[in-house]
Amino acid sequence: MTAAGTRIAVVTGASSGIGAATARQLSSAGYHVVVTARRKDRIEALAAEITDGGGQATAYVLDVTDRAAVDAFAADLGGFPSVDVLVNNAGGALGADPVADGSPAEWRQMYETNVIGTLNVTQALLPALTASGDGTVVVISSTAGLATYEGGAGYVAAKHGAHVLAETLRLEIVGTPVRVIEIAPGMVKTEGFAVTRFHGDTEKAAKVYAGVAEPLTSDDVAETVTWAVTRPSHVNIDLLVVRPRAQASNSKVHREL
Repeated sequence: MTAAGTRIAVVTGASSGIGAATARQLSSAGYHVVVTARRKDRIEALAAEITDGGGQATAYVLDVTDRAAVDAFAADLGGFPSVDVLVNNAGGALGADPVADGSPAEWRQMYETNVIGTLNVTQALLPALTASGDGTVVVISSTAGLATYEGGAGYVAAKHGAHVLAETLRLEIVGTPVRVIEIAPGMVKTEGFAVTRFHGDTEKAAKVYAGVAEPLTSDDVAETVTWAVTRPSHVNIDLLVVRPRAQASNSKVHREL
């Protein structure tokens, strides 16, 4: 049951990392959070954690690349009084091969999740966000969506796609009561991002952060998202880049080795 007047925030990719942290912080800010991901056990545990702590949360198993499932999800949300915020967080990286050796299958999977998944959920929920009279679409992109680096072309291409999606949507819906916010994190040390990228190779994953005293955490990014979402309605944070102090660019990182 949703309390009268409570605003609804949907967070995709909420089973861990930035998504889970964002759900917790939006709940603390007073939102009823609808947490979605493919891993049922993770999101149900997160929803239970939030509700046990006095917040409001609903778990919904969802693969953002499955358009029929996304449309069914949007229809089910019709039972809520409104949909006020969408945080497109589902995404991820696979591999770090040069262009000459990159896996087309991995490139395709990254594009499907980071771009088409964001497109699917945004298209499906945009009518409800508009009908709310004060909606917000958040796209969690990456600094990879703004500048390239060696060994990252597949992920960089996907995140450039997410960046352009957000930028173009903002142009197309100007004049409607919906903001489009893009948050582009740099180096974030989460529980699974690098491990997934390197196909479970924890040694390779650890090297990403080697010598970096304080990479960003999931909570750092979640706090940034929550701050942007909770600005007054007329204030739009078009693009916010957030990096750790040790990172000057995608390829310039201070390491204390």
